[in-house]
Amino acid sequence: MASNKSWNKIFKDLKLKEHNFDLSPFQITATQIKESCQRFKTTTEKEVRILCKQDTREDRPDIFIKNNLFILPVKNGIYNIIKGQGYVDIPEITEVEGIYKSKLDFELTTSNVGDSEMQHLDFAYASSLIRTFMNDESLVLTIRGRKYTPEFDFNVNGFNISTQSVQTEIDAGYEGKDKIVLVEAKNSKTNNTIIRQLYYPYKQWKSYSKKDVFLLFFEKRGDIYHIWQYSFSNENDYNSIKLINKKKYKII
Repeated sequence: MASNKSWNKIFKDLKLKEHNFDLSPFQITATQIKESCQRFKTTTEKEVRILCKQDTREDRPDIFIKNNLFILPVKNGIYNIIKGQGYVDIPEITEVEGIYKSKLDFELTTSNVGDSEMQHLDFAYASSLIRTFMNDESLVLTIRGRKYTPEFDFNVNGFNISTQSVQTEIDAGYEGKDKIVLVEAKNSKTNNTIIRQLYYPYKQWKSYSKKDVFLLFFEKRGDIYHIWQYSFSNENDYNSIKLINKKKYKII
């Protein structure tokens, strides 16, 4: 969770309590955050990356929660603090899990070493579970790691935002004959996530390819693989996210 003490000081130093968030977001820079927090001792109280990493509603500092605010990067070292809904729920999958038989004809012994979200996602792909969920046998792994977004505009809670060169990180991206599938993977139960983690890569790859872009949220809980599929009904509207499909599987 982002430091309450640090953000309280930032709000005081920059007179953020006097800003009318109903009229516009507030732009804040990494330099301003560093200057405001320079006398704090611990990394969690002064590191910009940590203070601005608010991946769930609960990760936000109290002053954000109280005022219904969230933060989005808009350029390298520049952020917008915005009023309104910035997160999407990850609902429970109450249906009984399907039994999925791996399409591999041998055992992957290395996939049992460790417990990372990446290896669980790789195992699901190697077993063809991702292809099966997407009903596309042509999907191959083509995207992974950090990249920077091109310039694009979008609407969020009625505000127009311009962004460019924001770093994104894709856990895995698969390309098929007519589609691109981007996956955000987690290694523990997640109740909600910031829409940015799905929206920025979506806008990024929509600009690079004419193929349809699909979005998956992926978790392994125990021995059960959970997959949620999301989409945006309006590609220029951050808040138009909607749940399309959800299933869970046990791979044998």
